[in-house]
Amino acid sequence: MKNVVVVGSQWGDEGKGKIVDWLSDQADVVVRFQGGHNAGHTLVIDGITYKLKLLPSGIVRPGKISIIGNGVVVNPWALLEEIKSIQDQGVKVTEENFIIAETANLILPYHSEMDEIREDAAGKAKIGTTRRGIGPAYEDKVGRRSIRVMDLRSESNLDQRLDIVLQHHNAIRKGLNKKIYEKEELKKELMKIAPEILKYSQPVWKKIDEFKYENKKILFEGAQGILLDVDHGTYPFVTSSNTVAANAATGSGCGPDTIGYVLG
Repeated sequence: MKNVVVVGSQWGDEGKGKIVDWLSDQADVVVRFQGGHNAGHTLVIDGITYKLKLLPSGIVRPGKISIIGNGVVVNPWALLEEIKSIQDQGVKVTEENFIIAETANLILPYHSEMDEIREDAAGKAKIGTTRRGIGPAYEDKVGRRSIRVMDLRSESNLDQRLDIVLQHHNAIRKGLNKKIYEKEELKKELMKIAPEILKYSQPVWKKIDEFKYENKKILFEGAQGILLDVDHGTYPFVTSSNTVAANAATGSGCGPDTIGYVLG
């Protein structure tokens, strides 16, 4: 098996989950490279139903390594809840079989709230967002003010990063007559979950490079579909990330020569 990227050729819901699940049985590594917990899928393996939104499909198969790449936006609370859910079903999730890119950007409560505010204000012109904060999180990433996984390692660094991002968000919230966020309260919540997130954190680009030279079979799992791509889709009715196959390299930190075949 070559290293394969699986993408949807329409607007999502093309049945990628079934294909990815079938291919993950043959792969050694399964990588998510874009999106967030806005696109879920259901897997049924040996009569057990698993509902995944953020975790790669390979996580439910023993002996596979599952990776969340730098191109994914991660709601840390949703991730921990999903991990607990499948652990309760008997799935092992450890530092050995699950890796989060240290440079992945976090979805925080003010992102989902801003998503809701905008959708409600748009009326009939609304885009149809999932209201989970995906778009606003990508905005912060591009605006260079986002909180990343690696920022959770240092309370002083997190403090500085929160100053920057809350200066932006609280100014908007104040203008909309919404309650502003208190930095100390949010910092406390993040530091509380930091150890649970950081134990899975690694430089994913380096790990994928190692896997490549170990001749491991890598499966890149796309979310949504190419017609929802922010550049190449039916704009403005699109998602906020690049869903095309080329983003598998950018969103995981590997070179394009790592990709051997595109299935979509």
